[in-house]
Amino acid sequence: MDTLDQRIISRLVADARASFADIGAAVGLSAPAVKRRVDKLLDLGVLQGFTAVVDPEALGWGTEAFVEVHCHGNVPAHRIRGGLEPLPEVVAAYTVSGQADAIVHMRAADIHHLETAMERLRAVDFVNRTVSTVVLSRLLDRPPPADRA
Repeated sequence: MDTLDQRIISRLVADARASFADIGAAVGLSAPAVKRRVDKLLDLGVLQGFTAVVDPEALGWGTEAFVEVHCHGNVPAHRIRGGLEPLPEVVAAYTVSGQADAIVHMRAADIHHLETAMERLRAVDFVNRTVSTVVLSRLLDRPPPADRA
């Protein structure tokens, strides 16, 4: 990936609906050259797709929490994922270092909904205990920069 690819990615992050011609004008390439580079970035997995960014609160999912999941014994990551996938309130999950086995990001309609979702999470067979932190306000939420500087 070179600096032109990084500039193309920056333009797509800023506006994924920008045309190849618009991106090309900004980075000094023709529209077909931009398309070839975007296709290559997709093939390499650098770009993983294009999506609409939606405000979860506008969809009625304004309550969120980060939950440490502590498992009984040594549970492999694929089993943790399998236990979390059926829970629609789990929007992201990560294996982590430290005392917890995983960190789970949950979203719910309200605090009651979050409580029932967390009860279902605690009922997953490998979960020993959870430690929850409810989000009060979002301070910063941004994609990673395309350049590594």
